[in-house]
Amino acid sequence: MARDTTDERPIEGVEDLIADIAKGCKPREKWRIGTEHEKFPFYIDGHGPVPYEGENGIKAILEGMQRVLGWDPIDDAGNIIGLVEPTGQGAISLEPGGQFELSGAPLETLHQTCREGNAHLAQLREIAEPLGIRFLGLGGSPKWTLAETPRMPKSRYQIMTAYMPKVGSRGLDMMYRTCTIQVNLDFSSESDMRRKMQVAQRLQPLSTALFANSPFTEGRLNGLQSWRGEIWHDTDNQRSGLLPFAFSPDFGFADYVEWALDVPMYFIIREGRYRDCTDITFRQFMAGALKDKVPDGLPTIGDWSNHLSTLFPDVRLKRFLEMRGADGGPWRRICALPAFWVGLLYDDEALDAAEDLTRDWSFEEVQAMRDAVPREGLSARLRNHDLREVARETLRISRIGLKNRHRMNREGYDETSFLNPLDEIVARGTTSAEELASAFNTRWGGSIEPVFLEQAY
Repeated sequence: MARDTTDERPIEGVEDLIADIAKGCKPREKWRIGTEHEKFPFYIDGHGPVPYEGENGIKAILEGMQRVLGWDPIDDAGNIIGLVEPTGQGAISLEPGGQFELSGAPLETLHQTCREGNAHLAQLREIAEPLGIRFLGLGGSPKWTLAETPRMPKSRYQIMTAYMPKVGSRGLDMMYRTCTIQVNLDFSSESDMRRKMQVAQRLQPLSTALFANSPFTEGRLNGLQSWRGEIWHDTDNQRSGLLPFAFSPDFGFADYVEWALDVPMYFIIREGRYRDCTDITFRQFMAGALKDKVPDGLPTIGDWSNHLSTLFPDVRLKRFLEMRGADGGPWRRICALPAFWVGLLYDDEALDAAEDLTRDWSFEEVQAMRDAVPREGLSARLRNHDLREVARETLRISRIGLKNRHRMNREGYDETSFLNPLDEIVARGTTSAEELASAFNTRWGGSIEPVFLEQAY
């Protein structure tokens, strides 16, 4: 999320919260594609992490990007911690360890998405390379310890950093040492949201396998294909993972709201300050838990929006659906991830086929798949099939959906080519993580340093 909101409309009751999410319903012609991607900055000389301060730091990159783009700065306690396009069409933000994120504009086609990503990376290179900085496309930080990883001066992250060790063993690794590619997609109605949520939940472990790209930790092989995926197994499980109630045939907005109400909060913003609220749930907040403890201690729609942004299920529901299962990766994956999901979810024929494929997968089966994928990748099994077979069929369906969309670029090509990197993974039978591990053991000679050349943007 680029910036926290301060919408001060009061909340009268739970129905207001349900209605707020339902406002996301929009007709098909207004459906858009919002892609987010994160990457690790590093110094070209020595491959060290990049701190916030200093002439060659993250702050200097943000200030340089502001000059190039003309975007508005996002300020937190006097520090620039992001940029936002003046009309709200995209933003740049910082993750806790300095991971640089583009939250892309809501775009109509994958061609536009790919152009946006390429333009962003070109702009970053223009600013960062003279500072001796490049960026790494991986799902997990390959070299630096948690202690060596910088911390960004962002108030919500200070609250999260103190809270995470209380509710799981891997929360700080998630915050400071992982990167992802995500896509945000629209729905037309509650029933359309349900269909997309259920297909996306069932296929999210497959996405993790296809995009597995984090086999290194602190300069060594970690024995995993998606270290990032493994980290999510013990990162505040009250607010993350699969949602069993979302598998119900009558799942709706109200069910998600009821779940979110009982998840502990992180913060509220009052008088420009972040107030730690990790000791209460949003339901307790609505019952008056902060009424006499902080200024204006009654909940607002802005508080609710911020709370929704601190929930981390594999598929997150706000006024759109967020696909959260993939590791960060090289530039072709920035286009492949949204292509995978747009093909499956934005065409009726493809969505019907994806439903038929996944409808009878139980919560327990999907959970077992989710548990196995970080270590086994596409070799993980669902019933009598390994995920390579499932991936082959799922990509066939996604390709149908993209072909049916018939969104052509200036050269007359449709969007199906953006799936090619995933087809290649399935065809060769090995994930990017396995390829990197093989390189580490052979031509890299057991050194992590070549990853900063081969996986840099």
